[in-house]
Amino acid sequence: MNSTNLALLVVVLGTLMSAVDTTIVVLAIPSIAQELHTNLYVIIWVIILYLLVIAVFTTQLGRLGDIYGRSRFYNLGFAIFTLGSILCGASPNAISLVAFRGVQGLGAAMMQANSGAIIADIFPPNQRGKAYGYTSIGWNAGATLGIVLGGFITTFVGWRYIFYINVPIGIVAIILGLRYIKRLERRNAKLDIVGMLSLLASLSLISYGAADIAGEGVRLLNVYLISAGLIILLGFILVERRQQFPIIDLKAFKASRVFTYSLLASFLQTTGYLATAFIIIMYLQGIRGLSPFNASLLLVPGYVLASLVSPFTGRLSDKIGARIPATIGLALMMLAIFIYLHLSINTPLYVIIIASTIGGLGSSLFFPANNSAIMANAPRGFYGGASGLSRTLSNIGTLLSYVIAISISSVTVPRYVAFEVFLGTTNLIGGVASSFLTGLKSAFYVSLGILAVALVLSALRGKEARAQLVQVDQSHSQ
Repeated sequence: MNSTNLALLVVVLGTLMSAVDTTIVVLAIPSIAQELHTNLYVIIWVIILYLLVIAVFTTQLGRLGDIYGRSRFYNLGFAIFTLGSILCGASPNAISLVAFRGVQGLGAAMMQANSGAIIADIFPPNQRGKAYGYTSIGWNAGATLGIVLGGFITTFVGWRYIFYINVPIGIVAIILGLRYIKRLERRNAKLDIVGMLSLLASLSLISYGAADIAGEGVRLLNVYLISAGLIILLGFILVERRQQFPIIDLKAFKASRVFTYSLLASFLQTTGYLATAFIIIMYLQGIRGLSPFNASLLLVPGYVLASLVSPFTGRLSDKIGARIPATIGLALMMLAIFIYLHLSINTPLYVIIIASTIGGLGSSLFFPANNSAIMANAPRGFYGGASGLSRTLSNIGTLLSYVIAISISSVTVPRYVAFEVFLGTTNLIGGVASSFLTGLKSAFYVSLGILAVALVLSALRGKEARAQLVQVDQSHSQ
């Protein structure tokens, strides 16, 4: 294996680990809450803080990668993520676990912010689809491992080992990264402190308000919190227009229609689809009475298919462009959600397998093609910024996806029932089950609408001139 492929392996490992820790914690929440003697208000931040840190800091860490060398920051991110995993596993209480998840999220953000740019540096445009296909394997394999291992390890070993399993992988990746990812590309840039703080305040208020809805139902406090978060978000957008090096570079959206629409499609796809597995697990546990481990097994085929198919769909996008495969992928994800909308209390469980497989195929078509389109059409010399911007929007979308799913699906049942369902300590029967199923379907309707907008943007993005892009990239590298 040559040095380029070994560098790609390190990037794939980083993607895999980030994905594992996005999904693995969901299934371990009940055991964590019980052993650490805490409640939903605290323990839900084990999920949210990890996503929040990644969403807020990714672009800034991508900018630091541009300044000091993205390979250096990527390798450092791996080390911090591995250390954070050790600390999470050794946490003596819930508050320390939440804090250490922030450390882990910081490491994941450093990796995510620079991974796409590293691929853009070491692969020409006509080969990036294949490379992004392998990173998609890392994501889907990580999500699969997170779902399966979350149930298995928590049940048979103990929840602390869902974090400890990152350690040996992290050590190997750090050694390989220091050896094979050595380029220290640099360019002038500055941090956007005001933008970072305003985005942090906005997303924190929105997340806290949504979590409060899940715990207490709709009330003035959480309405005020979410409203304040949205107002600050508008202020954040105004601030970004005046910054020389903003977190979200609004000027970049003027680069080309392909670049802009690809970014927006990515953001909307994550917002509309990433928490689907979480909603389905709630259905399988809360309504069908399955254990977390057995529920997770029904989702595995979709992730496995996506992992196997992604390299081939990546090659397809290299040949024909991103628009067709990415748009078809979104259509398949919408079809999967449409199937989920028709779930009932007695729906055969094989329907879940069929729907998740369709959704997995859609993901394998969308991710490598869309990621390749973003990086291939990024403004010249903006690889690091484009990678960070893409990941920031996607991570904000992931955070919002969970926030929307938790808040909307929980408002139709009494608060104590929502607590028990989300903590996996009970299953529902009778009329309460029907009410909770109505809430889950409401979340699916919102997801379907968001994906529909993403599909329109994907279809209208235009076709990139890949031959021209190859020439531009080659002239830039000389």
